[in-house]
Amino acid sequence: QVQLVESGGGLVQPGGSLRLSCAASGFTFSSYPMTWYRQAPGKERELVATITTLGGITDYGSTNYADSVKGRFTISRDNGKKTVYLQMNNLKPDDTAVYYCHARVFLVDYWGKGTLVTVSS
Repeated sequence: QVQLVESGGGLVQPGGSLRLSCAASGFTFSSYPMTWYRQAPGKERELVATITTLGGITDYGSTNYADSVKGRFTISRDNGKKTVYLQMNNLKPDDTAVYYCHARVFLVDYWGKGTLVTVSS
């Protein structure tokens, strides 16, 4: 079955960096777009970044970001490792949230359990 497992969250000071990872299994990873979402306390879940795929031929896909993270976050994927990454730089307290990995496979939405990122001094 489809599984998504996030890792890499933690406590970081404002201005710091973290790299999140999402290990995927149970589907042809290279053939599907992957997305990172986040949910802050008391707020709705929001899209952070998406990466598509060029038919699985290369690891590179086109990307899309929420305005609030453009220029600070970078999404990437390694099809050989079936993993999607989210490099987060210049973190701000407003980035504090649980970050979720998402894939839509055969029109079914799959989510990981999330990894908590806390940005605080």
